Amino acid sequence: MKNRPAYFDYAATTPLDPRVLAVMQRHLTLDACFGNPASLHAYGREAMQAVDHARLQVATSIGALPSEIIFTSGATESNNLAIKGAMALYQRKGRHLITFKTEHKAVLDPAQQLEKEGCLVTYLNPLPDGSLDFDALQKAITPETVLVSLMHINNETGVVNDIARAGELTRRLGVLLHVDAAQSIGKCVLNVNEVQADLISLSAHKAYGPKGVGALYLRKKPRVRVHPFIQGGGQEQGMRSGTLATHQIAGMGEAFALAVAERETECARIQVFNDHLMAVVNGNPRLHLNAASALRVPHILNIQFESQLADAILENWPDIAASTAAACQGKSIEGSHVLRAMGLTAEQVKSSIRFSMGRFTTEIEVNKLKQALMLAVSWHRTMPT
Repeated sequence: MKNRPAYFDYAATTPLDPRVLAVMQRHLTLDACFGNPASLHAYGREAMQAVDHARLQVATSIGALPSEIIFTSGATESNNLAIKGAMALYQRKGRHLITFKTEHKAVLDPAQQLEKEGCLVTYLNPLPDGSLDFDALQKAITPETVLVSLMHINNETGVVNDIARAGELTRRLGVLLHVDAAQSIGKCVLNVNEVQADLISLSAHKAYGPKGVGALYLRKKPRVRVHPFIQGGGQEQGMRSGTLATHQIAGMGEAFALAVAERETECARIQVFNDHLMAVVNGNPRLHLNAASALRVPHILNIQFESQLADAILENWPDIAASTAAACQGKSIEGSHVLRAMGLTAEQVKSSIRFSMGRFTTEIEVNKLKQALMLAVSWHRTMPT
């Protein structure tokens, strides 16, 4: 990208892969597969075939059945449908939800809304390194607990949570498990035959697919359903009505197929970049990796700049595009809620920057970031105390 900043915000969104764009373009114009998938004529049948193929691709990426995939407008809708829909449908069992303080706002905000409607919500603290506290989780589960909602890969720290262990615990205690896996595809193996999750939220635009489309996995054995909040044409097994966006769904299917096929190669390449950056961090006492002791993906590094303001650093880095927190938080005065939940002080939170890499990150860009990191450390030495 000539004359544009080096992009280190892949956790916020990824650029569309050209191969995905090529697939999407085949489902838009008059001479393409543009029909309404619900129509019974040839155009509709052709579009439905494209949707069915994409549904198979998405299902295959997590080891699921195509009938277990419900297409949505994105992971935010999937999270809302999973959490609100499960709590509504299974309210006879109880009205208790458990989640974690490091979750995405697309989980925390629905949980807060449920509290206003009379549900009991338990927000668990993470361990200091950002990982799950399983002892606290087990103690929090009661006979009234309907659902546990947790993230697979944290979008701000890259911490990988042990969802397989969480699934074993919730299944044994008769509680549903929802996993926000928006960051998972292409970074970690996620297989529903190995992880006993009941509901899983997926996002296309975090895996080089289009924005505006996602999916919700609903396990069939044992059968899990949700109360629908969008009624209309009865699409998606009646759980998410609305005309299916064939081009977006086809793009998501292709993006997921590519992400799974290229995961090992991509992760190995990004691990090398991660190691180069970590060498700089470890070589400078004024740089610290947040969540350093936890298992994390190499794609995301959350770096703390001792006694410096992250916003000021980013303003002096016109050639680097990174962020201080998740994009959904905007310009929050309090900074990252994830880092605060991990026990970082207000000063440490405001001194932290998230760098995230992906498929199109280059060695030249990584070298540019290494130089920027070392320059930022030198600024500290020239700043007045």
